[in-house]
Amino acid sequence: MKIYQKHEETREDVLQIIQNPSLTYEQQTFALAKLAENQLPLPVGEDETILELFEKGIICDLDEGHAPYAPRYILPDYDKLFREGSKFLRLDPPKNLLEAIQTLQIFYHHVPSITRFPVYLGRIDRLLDPFIEDREVAREQIKWFLIHLDRTINDSFSHGNVGPESTVAGELIIDLIQELQNVTPNLTILYDKEKTSDDFALSCVASSLVCANPAFANDKIFRRDFKGDYGIASCYNGLPIGGGAFTLSRLRLNKIAGESSSRADFFDRLLPLSIDALLRLMEGKIKFLVEETPFFKSSFLVKEGFVDLDRFVGLFGLVGMDEAVDTLMTVEGLDLVYGRDSEANALALAILDVIQKRVGEFRSKYGKIWNHRFLLHSQVGAAGDEGTTAGMRVAIDKDIPLYDHLRQAGQVHPYFPSGIGDHFPFDYTAKANPQAVLDIFNGGFESGMRYISAYSEDGDIIRVTGYLVKKSDLEKFNQGEQISYDTIQYAKDPLEKHGILNRKVVGVDG
Repeated sequence: MKIYQKHEETREDVLQIIQNPSLTYEQQTFALAKLAENQLPLPVGEDETILELFEKGIICDLDEGHAPYAPRYILPDYDKLFREGSKFLRLDPPKNLLEAIQTLQIFYHHVPSITRFPVYLGRIDRLLDPFIEDREVAREQIKWFLIHLDRTINDSFSHGNVGPESTVAGELIIDLIQELQNVTPNLTILYDKEKTSDDFALSCVASSLVCANPAFANDKIFRRDFKGDYGIASCYNGLPIGGGAFTLSRLRLNKIAGESSSRADFFDRLLPLSIDALLRLMEGKIKFLVEETPFFKSSFLVKEGFVDLDRFVGLFGLVGMDEAVDTLMTVEGLDLVYGRDSEANALALAILDVIQKRVGEFRSKYGKIWNHRFLLHSQVGAAGDEGTTAGMRVAIDKDIPLYDHLRQAGQVHPYFPSGIGDHFPFDYTAKANPQAVLDIFNGGFESGMRYISAYSEDGDIIRVTGYLVKKSDLEKFNQGEQISYDTIQYAKDPLEKHGILNRKVVGVDG
């Protein structure tokens, strides 16, 4: 009877997907594939603790599916592609800009991810710049390259990098994204004030205030932590080139605090229990992917050396620090809140110290590049996150003054080599003073921040958590219209329920 009931529920789910008028055919196909995958059990055996924590919402695997058959995030070595071509795709090394663009477009089509689209497009300015001979011809070709990406990669988690040095290609890209007003690709400048020219940095700031693109990564810190080349993929995930992330699963710290009777109960019982359960879940997924699926044995990406098993890592994600700290303070009868009060911020650091130590003591069978350890990741948010602030951020309804915010964020950012970020909407006056915004970014990086992004309060394009959407597209989606990029579905709750549009607007005077 239970089997029959399960089959009936599955059939109902299938019908809901194929009869949903707001989904494109491609979005329906992806949803059906994920539904089929999730008919399998999680690859953790009869681990009742993991299943219980799933039910309570403490553990979340971000809809990765029960049986991952490709890594969540893949960062191919595009330089190798341009040097050697690809035997599988019958591509020779490109000889001119048109061939370079076509080579990338063909290759992108064959790079899987959790979104089914490539989440890393490479350092596209550095890839294309050597082929530029005529600036105006290059501008037209790169313009259509960017249009192609937006119309065929239907997910704004797809991420390209530029910088740190200025190039003709980089200058053209930054100029064009303002003109095109696309949500894909998500862009990050790998910024280093010692390498990045003021003119290029200021043009990137000005662009971000027009189209929320690019964001700024602290190149010096990322390069130090990854001991060489890295890429920013998906939202703002720093990962090794030629590798990527097996998995990203996470803990809702606020849910753990809500289940705890005291600070001691939180630290001594439920936090360690939850950490260990998530470690087991992640290791189970990684072993299933590596040992029971053919990806690392048969994919041309592996066979031709564009990625290497030893350069993949597991990302241990965290969200809900704001509510977790405030809950524990309330339990102790203290009127102290995260972000504003030093004692509350110190508690957050104590929580992170425990997590960092316990995660660091776990040895994974894989992940050689990071000494068989998982990286901590401050995750941006997902469905079901009502009452859960993204990552380590201060809740939107209790924003603190800008410079206090930068200092507070600078305390928590160093815990997260694989990614953490803060977003700042600026008022209209910032467009006339990009230097002031750049000074704010430099101050944040000097305080220890890894990643900062900005957008204008009056713009159509907005950074939701780590990805871009158009507010006008959300209005269309709410009216039942199909939108080509499926990130709009993920943005609905953050924009309408979680108060993203209510972030404190910043003036250039702070």
